[in-house]
Amino acid sequence: MNHDVKDLSLAPQGRLKMEWAARSMPVLESIRARFAKEKPLRGVRIAACLHVTSETGNLMKVLQAGGASVSLTASNPLSTQDDVAAALARYERLRVFAVKGENNATYYRHINQALDIRPHITMDDGADLVSILHSRRRQLLEEVIGGTEETTTGVIRLKSMAEKNVLRYPIIAVNDAKTKHFFDNRYGTGQSTLDGILRATNILLAGMSVVVAGYGWCGRGIAFRAKGAGSRVIVCEVDPLKAIEAVMDGFDVLPMREAAPRGDVFITVTGNKNVLRREHFLRMKDGAIVANSGHFNVEIDIPALKSASRGRRTIRPFVEEFTLRNGRRVHLLGEGRLINLAAAEGHPAMVMDMSFANQALSAAHLVRNGKKLEKKVYPVPLKIDEQIAALKLRTMGLAIDVLTAEQKRYLAEWEEGT
Repeated sequence: MNHDVKDLSLAPQGRLKMEWAARSMPVLESIRARFAKEKPLRGVRIAACLHVTSETGNLMKVLQAGGASVSLTASNPLSTQDDVAAALARYERLRVFAVKGENNATYYRHINQALDIRPHITMDDGADLVSILHSRRRQLLEEVIGGTEETTTGVIRLKSMAEKNVLRYPIIAVNDAKTKHFFDNRYGTGQSTLDGILRATNILLAGMSVVVAGYGWCGRGIAFRAKGAGSRVIVCEVDPLKAIEAVMDGFDVLPMREAAPRGDVFITVTGNKNVLRREHFLRMKDGAIVANSGHFNVEIDIPALKSASRGRRTIRPFVEEFTLRNGRRVHLLGEGRLINLAAAEGHPAMVMDMSFANQALSAAHLVRNGKKLEKKVYPVPLKIDEQIAALKLRTMGLAIDVLTAEQKRYLAEWEEGT
């Protein structure tokens, strides 16, 4: 079976969507042109578990231009754009297994179908491919050269595997590249999270109290975008350094128990589980809105929300209303899954341009060097990070200064003082 998509007749719409995104992805396009000439991925089989969006579609085309055979599956049951999946299957002849709204059994069947390609390289967003390879498909590990990881949650899982000496091949943490987390996590997640919430609810953020759980790069982006929309922002953190930073950035910082009765909208973005729990739901205002922008829906304790409720109904697409036993209503968005992809289109193409440039160049780096690397998690090589930043500046029509010979000597010496 070469594909499992919702409807191939959606392909023309998906092709146009990818074309529109490509206009904001000039760095990736420059890499595609280079890959088409050099074929650095010739003969390489890549299994990718990513959000199946228009931007991802353009990354797949780059990998194929580089000579790779690619198999793609979704990294979240609600993140697939069905028209893009259809376009990749119909026009690019890509092995793609992704349907928006697929159930848990289908999700894992699709992952296994993607792995049937017997990959040399894995490309993950959340580490589910790696997890399945290391548990149910261990016979495929011998052929794997290396892998890449797109998101914070996946990097956390992979570093845990490496620390416990169970990781069987090297992984490049694309998420930790400066050209990824400084821009994708901060500006991409910040904008697209609020976009998803607004599309799902049509609320006015101005004047509302927005509670952001987690003040990493994603949380920072969300907090600043919400503040810019006129919201009062409360940050909840467990890390004292990040909490101090949030205070210095002008936000209130409270424990979630104290924030619960004050918030109108709650957004989790921590990479951890059960950040919003029964004790918090019971203290929330009537009509509170709860959304998650972390990778997995475990950040919200949904079983606890269900058990605390006496009724539930879908009141709008992607909005489920839970009536608690105390009579108050809590509205869960997008089944607790990534709200920016469940109810919207994910990050803007302009930031994914840099993220996916990292993916493409890291894959080529692994083909050249993977067999020499230890079985641990590596950062994106600095040379790749700087190359992508320089390409992005160039495509934006911007130039920067260059150190003079005197300045280079000064920075390399220690003798010269005042």
